[in-house]
Amino acid sequence: MDLKVGLIESPVPLDIELPDDTDVSKLKKDLDAAISGGSTLWLTDKDGVDIGLTGSKIAFVRIGSADAARKIGFGV
Repeated sequence: MDLKVGLIESPVPLDIELPDDTDVSKLKKDLDAAISGGSTLWLTDKDGVDIGLTGSKIAFVRIGSADAARKIGFGV
């Protein structure tokens, strides 16, 4: 599962590839709690790396499927 997080004062969003078995509803609840409470959200990517995000610095979140077809170059 792909997670794209935009951070305040950062021009480049953070792309995180989460394990395929990630519970989306729990992830959304954890994101909501971190953003509303200004706490740190800890995620573990598919390689086992822990990533901490400060809730007060999150500008946007996009949750997508890693299985979605990705277009490369100028192909349609």
